[in-house]
Amino acid sequence: MFGRIGVIALNTYRESVRARILLGLAAVAFAVSLYSLVVGAFTLKNAPRVVSDLGAASISIFSLAVAIIIGATSLHRELEQKTLFPILARPIRRSEYLVGKYLGTLLTIAVFVMADAGLVLLLSAALGAGVSPLRIYSMIAQAIVWLVLMGVLGWRLPSMRTYGVIPWALGMLVLGVVLSDVAPDERRVVLASSLLTMLEIAIVAAAATLFSSFSTPFLSALMTLGVWGVGRHADNLARLPVKSFGQTIHDIGVALSKIVPNLQIFVPPRPLLVGEAIDVKLSSYLGMASLTSLGWSLGLLAVAALVFNERDFL
Repeated sequence: MFGRIGVIALNTYRESVRARILLGLAAVAFAVSLYSLVVGAFTLKNAPRVVSDLGAASISIFSLAVAIIIGATSLHRELEQKTLFPILARPIRRSEYLVGKYLGTLLTIAVFVMADAGLVLLLSAALGAGVSPLRIYSMIAQAIVWLVLMGVLGWRLPSMRTYGVIPWALGMLVLGVVLSDVAPDERRVVLASSLLTMLEIAIVAAAATLFSSFSTPFLSALMTLGVWGVGRHADNLARLPVKSFGQTIHDIGVALSKIVPNLQIFVPPRPLLVGEAIDVKLSSYLGMASLTSLGWSLGLLAVAALVFNERDFL
């Protein structure tokens, strides 16, 4: 079973990284991270903080876009190209196929998050207090060498053009973590935010998988975006004042806040991320967020599998 799911996941990843729109989104995300240097230049002593905050925000936003695009279109594309039928004709369950598509989506997003987080960490390290020009040039040289090495491998080995992105992204992240020791607070913010982004995207991708199991790509993307929007404001919806909105709107807000996953827990305030919160430890918070993400993801995937099993493709 796991072998079949793994094959579907890798195939989904391979199709995703070759999509031009996703490559364009990745390029824009990296450009936004680099642009944070320009914004940080207008601050006096908070340039590393600006880079880490804007970088973490861009990782979250563009990861959401990638999750919605892949989750809403991947299954429909296979139906449209009629490549789904030969796959399901083999000894593979529909639920296994759906889980494989979901895991392939998460793998694609994880690669993007690692690469972008590594870039943000390198930028934060370059702006850290007391960083010498020699260290900055050394970091740039190491990043260039890593890029050239992966480019050569991709040119010589065709398979590396697809799967080589995984070790390249991981290498970028490790390089950023090691070199950002001069900015420990910013490193903590970027790493914790990236992990929380992945946990949030796990729920969003599961919702997109559920909607795509019975709907069109446009409606799937629209409904997934709606779930994300409501989830990001779940606490506010639960506290809508009756005097301003009326009892009916208040009750609807409370109902929505209980039906959809509360995604606000995945965007905590900065003091919690840097360990300045007195009453909450970051490790405990991440554990709670992980359990929440796991529960919602498994539940949504279970419903998606039930719906997909009953779907008639004729």
